[in-house]
Amino acid sequence: MGEFDLIAALRARLPAPGPRVLVGMGDDAAVTAPGGVTATSVDAIVEGVHFRRGSTPLEAIGRKALAAALSDLAAMGAEPGEAYIVLGVPPDLNEPGCLELLEGAQELAARTGTALAGGDISRSAVLFVAMTVVGHAPAAESLVTRGGAKPGDAVTVTGKLGGAAAGLRMLEGEAASADLPDEVVSALRARQLDPQPRLAEGRALAASGASAMIDLSDGLGADAGHIAAESGVRLEIDLSALPLQAGVAEVAVAIGEEPLDLAAGEGEDYELLACLPAESVDRARAAVAEAGNSLAVIGRCVPGEGGVKLSAPSGRELRVRGYDQLSS
Repeated sequence: MGEFDLIAALRARLPAPGPRVLVGMGDDAAVTAPGGVTATSVDAIVEGVHFRRGSTPLEAIGRKALAAALSDLAAMGAEPGEAYIVLGVPPDLNEPGCLELLEGAQELAARTGTALAGGDISRSAVLFVAMTVVGHAPAAESLVTRGGAKPGDAVTVTGKLGGAAAGLRMLEGEAASADLPDEVVSALRARQLDPQPRLAEGRALAASGASAMIDLSDGLGADAGHIAAESGVRLEIDLSALPLQAGVAEVAVAIGEEPLDLAAGEGEDYELLACLPAESVDRARAAVAEAGNSLAVIGRCVPGEGGVKLSAPSGRELRVRGYDQLSS
């Protein structure tokens, strides 16, 4: 397998680029005509850190790499535009395997209206996929950052939590004793193998007046802390209000953990945590429902210098934790 042969094979499988792409894959650089403002994010997943090939199909690796990057655009309320992929190819991954991985990314790109506009390939000791994604908005004020939350804002979250952590335990065989229906098991595993970036929900929340927003990639506690720090407020979260995905409680019991620890302390759910003025919550809930998801109020913003309080139903306060890329 030669580099240029592989690039040609990858390029042949890509659909025509979107209307903003004037020059796509195959030249020295992509040329786009975005209009408005752009939001750009870079994300990478690495074998042995974010996935194991023994339990993750190559197609799922491609999907997950793009989904993780697009989730950052969702958290800004941006419309997806272009994606650029860098693939690190280990010696034991052949051309069909590379193409299978691309097919996963391509499937999600088509589903979300994202144009795969370019990238690069390199030999690597382990498999890695780095994604750069570019999103669009008509004006800067249309985008939502982490830094706008104010005291009195409601803290809300889309969808259900804990599924990705529970799904990982099932994929790795740690929760074999959990007695769950097949459809629940499939749904939990899908949160790991086929995460969904909440792009429509992000735009709905932005249009409904969200003051701050972040995607839940590193865990509710840690990601809420980022909003608190950037906004200069304190987030008080009632863990009894967390919407848990079906099967999370049973998996937690099987592995000897608390369900709320899975939901609040571990990441990769890729739901959106948003702060909203109280008067905007009903409108935001209706807009998110139109996007096919749910919105739950789980806390509030109060004056403070940053920080997060996670209150469990028992009255105890949970330690704020989350996934840290550089922790041992």
